[in-house]
Amino acid sequence: MNRIVPLRIIAICTALVLALYAGSSFFSDVVRPEFRAGDLFSGVFPPDNANLSTAQHATRFSFDGDLLANYASAQAANVLHRPASDPSKRAEESRAALDAVVSALKVSPIRPALWLALGTLKAQVGEPTTPALKMSYLTGAVPVDVAFSRVQTVTSNVAAADDEIRLLAQSDIRSTLANRARYAPLLIAAYVQATPQGKSLLMESAQMIDPKFKDILLRY
Repeated sequence: MNRIVPLRIIAICTALVLALYAGSSFFSDVVRPEFRAGDLFSGVFPPDNANLSTAQHATRFSFDGDLLANYASAQAANVLHRPASDPSKRAEESRAALDAVVSALKVSPIRPALWLALGTLKAQVGEPTTPALKMSYLTGAVPVDVAFSRVQTVTSNVAAADDEIRLLAQSDIRSTLANRARYAPLLIAAYVQATPQGKSLLMESAQMIDPKFKDILLRY
């Protein structure tokens, strides 16, 4: 009889924990924004800020990687793709988005597009981008639209001077040149806006991958 009581207590506690976990998962599914990190670089706009308020409260106690990542992505998109409603608060919004992305990656780090979002946000606030960009490459493959956005980010800042980044970026340039009809004008625009190191990266990669495209870049 004495053994049954502790077993019952353990069973009740286990049931309560499982019920709490199930309820938390259901709530996370309900409030999770329908916006992923990959959408950041696909021309998709996130829900309005008003629709994110419930998700923001949920992220304070949730360990749901999808909830945290989607919320962080929506916050990043509001900073990267929408004009500031109050320019004086843009730095504060950028910092809040950056913190949300960092929190999401601590829970669920295997998200290459979200690492790219982190690097892009860090570039905006003047922080080093190279570590985040390396993680973006090392955590998995990305669609071609994300690959092109990564080329833009890499070639527009000092990350293009890093030897490892230069090697990794060649895969993105190869992917975009494989879709040359769509991305050639965009790559030319990226080349025009690139840093000197970024220009040399694009030029050297084009020489190896598509010499005809290098001849096009030489005109700019």
